[in-house]
Amino acid sequence: MDVTEPVATADGVSKSFGDDGVLEAVDLIVEAGELLVLMGPNGVGKSVLLSCLAGSQRPSAGDVEVFGEPATARADTTSFLLQDALALEKLTGRENVNFYRRLHPQFTDAWRDHVARLGIADDLDRPVADYSGGMVRKLELAIAASIDVPLYLFDEPTAALDLATVPTVHELFREKRAAGKTLVVTSHRPMNADVADRLAFLAGGRIVATGAPEELLASVPPVLETRAANASALAAVADGEPFAVAGNVRAVVPSEYGAAADPEGVLADLAAETGIDRADLSIVEPTYTALFNYYTNGVPTTNGQ
Repeated sequence: MDVTEPVATADGVSKSFGDDGVLEAVDLIVEAGELLVLMGPNGVGKSVLLSCLAGSQRPSAGDVEVFGEPATARADTTSFLLQDALALEKLTGRENVNFYRRLHPQFTDAWRDHVARLGIADDLDRPVADYSGGMVRKLELAIAASIDVPLYLFDEPTAALDLATVPTVHELFREKRAAGKTLVVTSHRPMNADVADRLAFLAGGRIVATGAPEELLASVPPVLETRAANASALAAVADGEPFAVAGNVRAVVPSEYGAAADPEGVLADLAAETGIDRADLSIVEPTYTALFNYYTNGVPTTNGQ
């Protein structure tokens, strides 16, 4: 049986800047043809890990291979979109396109379709310095997606984009994957879990969980949702138990409550114990927001693959 080799691997990768450790013994495998979304809050090292995969940064310890070679060995297999690092402000949008067309031998005319779909075709003759943050991101994404390579590394591609544009970006990613490309996308926006074949959560400098979105979503306990001003009283009731998050409230659901056959009884007990009005309490199914917070707020690690 033929076994497809991984496109990229990070083996025990650590990265420090002076005394500040960012990544700690990260293990990650990127399979051929998958759309992997690397999720975590801002500042946890997603961009650093992506830069190591791209070969633009060397890890302090550990090894990174891309297509069976050190990540630093070649750049013609990868298109790397690093957040806020591609567009040149002194040039117009069109001049930026032409600059990268000359720079990368695999650059294609697909940029014309990308800028049209992303709604910036009429802005290409304006200086990028006059663009909004969202427009800059669209231009950078259009350029990076126009390079015909087997591996795409997109760092926070939907950052600064309006919600109406995100489905267009997801459609673009799905088309790349359907064409046999491999994509690694970083994000701190839970909605981007929807486009992934597989998710990997980065927290505390490590990969704390990986799996298909539906598989990981099923691992999250039910969410205790409350509109009460004294919601913090819930934490005292279920101290040390797994938690999920509803909105901006960290709400804890004890395991015995999650499995309860009598949710109304559970909520009545919680109301009595905490002093929160019963009408302000409900148990709901976890969303991608709950999934994101569950795996990035101190939940015990599962595996690092």
